[in-house]
Amino acid sequence: MSSKTTKSVCLLSVAWGACAVFATDMGQKAKVTATVQTVGAGVAEVTCDDAGGWEFSVSGSQDAGRDVVTVKIDSPVEAVPPKFGVSFRVPGAGVQNVWVSAFDREGCHLWPQLWWRGLARYSSQLACDTPIAVGFNSAERSPVALACSEAFHPLTFGLYADDRTCEIVGRCEFFQQSAAKMKSYSCSVMLDRRNGGFAETVRDCTRWIAGRNGFAEAFVPEAAFDPLYSTWYAYLQDVRATELEEEAREAVSLGMKTMILDDGWQKTDSATFYSATGDWLPVPSRFPDMKAHVAAVRKTGLRYMLWLAVPYVGDESKAWERFKDKALFVRGAKSPGRVAILDPRFPEVREYLISTYERVVGEWGFDGVKLDFIDQFVQPGGDPAAKGGFAGRDCRSVPEAVDRLMKDVLMRLRAIKPDVLVEFRQHYMGPAILQYGNMMRVADCPADPCANRRRMCDLRLTSGGIAVHSDMLVWSKDETPEGAALPILNVLYSTIQYSMVLKKINPAHRAVIRHWIGFSQRHRDALLKGAFTPHHAENGYTWIEAENEKERIVTAYADNACVSAGDPSRTTYVVNATGTDAVIVDSSSPRMAEMFNTVGEKTGTVRIESGVLRVRIPVSGYARLASRREIANRAQ
Repeated sequence: MSSKTTKSVCLLSVAWGACAVFATDMGQKAKVTATVQTVGAGVAEVTCDDAGGWEFSVSGSQDAGRDVVTVKIDSPVEAVPPKFGVSFRVPGAGVQNVWVSAFDREGCHLWPQLWWRGLARYSSQLACDTPIAVGFNSAERSPVALACSEAFHPLTFGLYADDRTCEIVGRCEFFQQSAAKMKSYSCSVMLDRRNGGFAETVRDCTRWIAGRNGFAEAFVPEAAFDPLYSTWYAYLQDVRATELEEEAREAVSLGMKTMILDDGWQKTDSATFYSATGDWLPVPSRFPDMKAHVAAVRKTGLRYMLWLAVPYVGDESKAWERFKDKALFVRGAKSPGRVAILDPRFPEVREYLISTYERVVGEWGFDGVKLDFIDQFVQPGGDPAAKGGFAGRDCRSVPEAVDRLMKDVLMRLRAIKPDVLVEFRQHYMGPAILQYGNMMRVADCPADPCANRRRMCDLRLTSGGIAVHSDMLVWSKDETPEGAALPILNVLYSTIQYSMVLKKINPAHRAVIRHWIGFSQRHRDALLKGAFTPHHAENGYTWIEAENEKERIVTAYADNACVSAGDPSRTTYVVNATGTDAVIVDSSSPRMAEMFNTVGEKTGTVRIESGVLRVRIPVSGYARLASRREIANRAQ
């Protein structure tokens, strides 16, 4: 007896505000297409090449002037969800660039749709980037933006230019990778055609995703905004207690408030970079008494944090035998050298990790943890756990387990220390991650100020009230003071991390660091918490402004960037990070400007007339433009 798989096609059109439901029989291969008429974004299309018995429900709605297409799928029995996509097409007028949060994106290019065969180019999931794509132009308006409520499961998405028509095509593709069986699933795709400003559009998309999922940001203690010293670039894995205690005193003398002990405290050598991870105990020859070492560092006045690689257990650790069979996959074929990526769906895995971090904070006395590599909690192929009925696991979905792990980590660490510091790093970022930690750091880009600036801006736009940190700063020992200041100025609008051997720093560079740490702390409310607007993402953000009700701080990063002096009722600081001795300033009224060099020494006072002028400002220095009230008071 033989059977044949039947194939059918379901075509539906849905008017705005309406809802259509369509289903196929189990075992039937059915291609589904539904179109939804939106108010401002034309016709959106939902397609599925093989529905496999899943029932699709598609509807369109409006949300504060934005179009939202919602897809809900249901199955009578638990089944692997089908692959499907949501796409739309709008006029391309006024769109020259596209922004996404991926830190390794290639500029802000509008990729031709046909080059990629219509498939989405960028991807996101719980611990990888953000499902947002914003089309914008040189006037910094955004005629079209796309955001998706899917913040957990792998998603591919993007905005593209149609080669033939120059229309903008937006697409989200769901379940292109393996997923756990389920009975129902729903998601929404938001299309914004309101032509808002670029920066606010990105922020608005982030807020929309968080609101759709009910995400609440983690508590952010004030200490999360304090300047920080990291051991990573300075020492890499060659760290020792005595030397770091000396460095802690140096850091305090420069104005730093927190130190991170990065990789190397738990190992001396291993076959591969991480094959000795997993036990998370200090190497006695380097840290003979971790609790005493932490106390010594904290006695200098610094808070202290510890790095841990969350998912890794290497075959050189004692934990290997216990957890090697509780892994999502294992890297490396030879022993020693293998590294298991733990499966957080096992409750004993989660408990082991959480208890490790409790020891770090509760027993050793660290003020926080830097939790690295949570983006490695992935399944590169199918899920072998399904064949065994998910034995021993209390949830089937890896993103669900990571979410549970991270929430429990924060809850239990805050029970020990309410103001605990928890740092994450690009590219494991996004709306869901903001629930778990209070510090979000730029991805590694040593000695690359421009990448640091661009990534910092991206994080500021997508991280809400979380403290955004720069990647650790390093520069050549042969730099001039002005050259040494440029890496600092490029990330002035973030909490800055430094990572050089401080006791060996050029004295002139010490003066630069000390001055700019002081500047950043005096103006931290405007710089780090005020209204933040970076300009011209297509050019790597050529100038940035931040302000509160008292002051305004603008920085130029290109000698042809024209910065706005803003409202003359507030004091304005114009920072020169162009590498030249002048900045183009647009001032609506005459201002008196005091000039300062890169170590904060006053070099003179000049009058700036109204209009667009090229103002001479010391290289890597700044001008302080007095407010209208100050000028009036001086005249009396």
